[in-house]
Amino acid sequence: MLRHIPQSIDPRALVGVGTRDDAAVYKLTDELAVVATVDYITPVVDDPYAFGQIAAANALSDVFAMGAEALFALNVANFPREALPLEQLGEIIRGGVDKAAEAGVAVLGGHTVDDPEIKYGMSAIGMVHPDRIIRNVGGQAGDKLVLTKPICTGVVTTAIKVGAEAGEQREVAVRSMSMLNLGAARAMLAVGVHAATDVTGFGLLGHLSEMLTASSIDAMLWADQVPLLPGVQSLADDGAIPGGSRRNLDALGTVIDWDSDVTELDRLVLCDAQTSGGMLMAVPSRLLDALLHELQQEGVIVAAVIGELQGGAGRIHVHR
Repeated sequence: MLRHIPQSIDPRALVGVGTRDDAAVYKLTDELAVVATVDYITPVVDDPYAFGQIAAANALSDVFAMGAEALFALNVANFPREALPLEQLGEIIRGGVDKAAEAGVAVLGGHTVDDPEIKYGMSAIGMVHPDRIIRNVGGQAGDKLVLTKPICTGVVTTAIKVGAEAGEQREVAVRSMSMLNLGAARAMLAVGVHAATDVTGFGLLGHLSEMLTASSIDAMLWADQVPLLPGVQSLADDGAIPGGSRRNLDALGTVIDWDSDVTELDRLVLCDAQTSGGMLMAVPSRLLDALLHELQQEGVIVAAVIGELQGGAGRIHVHR
């Protein structure tokens, strides 16, 4: 959809819409660039405070994925002031501000619109050295793919919306979505990676496909190594599949080669539309152990090696 947006010709615009990166980057000096993003979402849980925390973590991840330090943020909110008490909006914003504070990020204001549908998120601003930007492209043949959160938050939140019994899964999913990707970002900066992105609405395979954009590499994904939230296969089998996950799978139909034993349900799970997912990194094989160690030191609970890059033409091969 972004192909219709004119490309910037400003030489100081280091990252724009060309490769679907997580944030824009604009060079200020030879040693400093500003990183800017905006991301807001509809509620994925009923608890206003938890929703605010998830939305803030989701927005800040775009800055962390670029290898940048987040500086401050502005709230962006839509709220039906006549239909719901404003105290709920206050709880949403309190959750967002608390989560930003956990990352050392100040929230300095924002904008709210009266709207029938609740939406909340942030515009986040960060800084990075122009020579140290981490982009979602740049992976090389031989790189290992590392994922730092389990997938299938879309399955769990859909199950909650349709009234399925998912109490235990809900708690785990909320903890995962609320978890900042700051520690994962620090680990990748300490070790060095070729490429990285956070996994959100386009799902694991959608964001992996973006990492292969305009490259001469393929990705080999080992489906059995992809971490899933507990109990999600049963929920998905009962029909808790977000519409976005089905659209993701349809959109990727021409670039994925599936093993014959990868079921349709497996495919939907791997394309599950995420909210505030983990970091997906392409790390040189020689640095893999160092990255896994740093992730552990940073308290990142999941550090799964789920595949590797190889020479090719931008395709994804999914194996058991």
